[in-house]
Amino acid sequence: MTVAVKLINRQGASTDAEWDISELVGNLSWKTTRIGKAGSLSFTMIRPVQTAKFTYNNGDIIRVQFDNKNIFHGYIFSIDEGRDEAVKITAYDQIRYLMNTDTYVFKGVTATEVLQRIAKDFGLKLGTVANTEYKIPTMSEDGQKLLDIICKAITLTYSNTGRDYCLYDDFGALCLRGVNDMKLDLIVGDDSLMYDYQVSRSIDSDTYNQIKLYKDNKNTGKREIYMAKDSVNIKRWGVLQLYQSVDEEMNKAQISELLNSLAKLKNRETKTLKVNAIGDIRIRAGMRVRIVISKYGVDQALLVDECSHDFAGTEHTMTLDLRVV
Repeated sequence: MTVAVKLINRQGASTDAEWDISELVGNLSWKTTRIGKAGSLSFTMIRPVQTAKFTYNNGDIIRVQFDNKNIFHGYIFSIDEGRDEAVKITAYDQIRYLMNTDTYVFKGVTATEVLQRIAKDFGLKLGTVANTEYKIPTMSEDGQKLLDIICKAITLTYSNTGRDYCLYDDFGALCLRGVNDMKLDLIVGDDSLMYDYQVSRSIDSDTYNQIKLYKDNKNTGKREIYMAKDSVNIKRWGVLQLYQSVDEEMNKAQISELLNSLAKLKNRETKTLKVNAIGDIRIRAGMRVRIVISKYGVDQALLVDECSHDFAGTEHTMTLDLRVV
């Protein structure tokens, strides 16, 4: 196992100079999240002697390879130093720049086009970008995080089509791919990499058994309400209501279709699984990985919501947070 870490200066007397700091780096952790956060890299480094040529500053580029495979390209966002010789560096991939806020109004665009527009406006590099096809009637986002705007477009696409997509940074390029296109020919579980796990069931975060959609009708001046509910699950769990607006241009058939889709997606327990395993660098958030745990009857390809790879000396372990559908 070989982990190579390189630092590229973007400022100072030696701009764009590349330095191999692998021998200085101690524990290293690379974390990816399927939605809502940038990929991060954190590590400790023996404090080197800074010179006019070799420096490390916020904004500098960090690149990491694992056995000559590119895994991370990002930018230093924090440097923590003290009296001892250890320096802690935290870097984020390009998604960190989507934490900027702005105002956008879209009409009749796909999630793909939302991503492409924002990337162009902020000078971000794109890689493989799938065509999500579904045209979002309108999106008006005032002073919102760019990442939240893109994620909303992806969520609207999922709610209306059942097709889910993952936004991620692939070594310095923003990519958008269908989660069903990101499967690995790999088994994690009984007798295969896994050494611990935790199973959780919840109705606390994203479970709804009564869904109300509303539309303000400008012609009549009245608010139209559309509702679906599951009396059986209301008796089991109490009323868990989702209440949200729909686009004023949607007709009754479209609203009914959305209502049925949301009821199907939300009216169930949220099941999550955390797996601790020997590391495989091919796994990252947004992928589907086959998980086998015979005790709970699990044998299926599950979606990775969060993935942490930890490197300490010659050891490489990973923690996977998975969504059970």
